[in-house]
Amino acid sequence: MLKWSAIFLLIAIVAAIVGFTDVSEGAASISKILFGIFAILCIPTFIFGLTIFKK
Repeated sequence: MLKWSAIFLLIAIVAAIVGFTDVSEGAASISKILFGIFAILCIPTFIFGLTIFKK
């Protein structure tokens, strides 16, 4: 998921350089959403990995 976020961020940067502002805004918003979902899923996983699932 983080890989897809980085890909959409790269698309947004390239589209902004070329001048496609609508494509750039769309790709940037998708990238932000994917990164947010990744962060929401990643933080509890680290916490559970350090506490509950530790053997």
